Amino acid sequence: MKGFYEVDSVEETWAVAAELAKELRPGDVVCLEGDLGAGKTTFTQGLAAALGVPGRVTSPTFCIVQEHDARERREGRPSLLVHMDLYRLGGEEDVEDIGWEDYLSRGAVIVVEWPQRAGSLVPASAWHVGFHMQKGEENRKITIDSGRLIRV
Repeated sequence: MKGFYEVDSVEETWAVAAELAKELRPGDVVCLEGDLGAGKTTFTQGLAAALGVPGRVTSPTFCIVQEHDARERREGRPSLLVHMDLYRLGGEEDVEDIGWEDYLSRGAVIVVEWPQRAGSLVPASAWHVGFHMQKGEENRKITIDSGRLIRV
């Protein structure tokens, strides 16, 4: 899944997130990039719902990391979604200290806001999701790219 998506509502944002969720495998990293209020947490809520995570998903701004278990375990599908907001961290060492490698070894999908703080810890295969506010309060352009693509 790669492309540009224009959305005008929370429901449309969730639909794009659900399409990406179909592609996710244990150990994947999803980097969310965009201004405050651009839709990063809304997108994560859509991913969580599509992966079968019950309950409410909120921004981890103050707690930095939130773990969300999926209801059911399915072969080859992620059963743990970890949502990180790295804004208040200083760099790679701080990111390692909050369990980055442990989460990946457990097969979690890590959804990370402010991924630049993770530096070289972000794998080349990471998904990159950009949020660009457009006209109006709800209108956004979402761009999705993955390092999985073969680059010549």
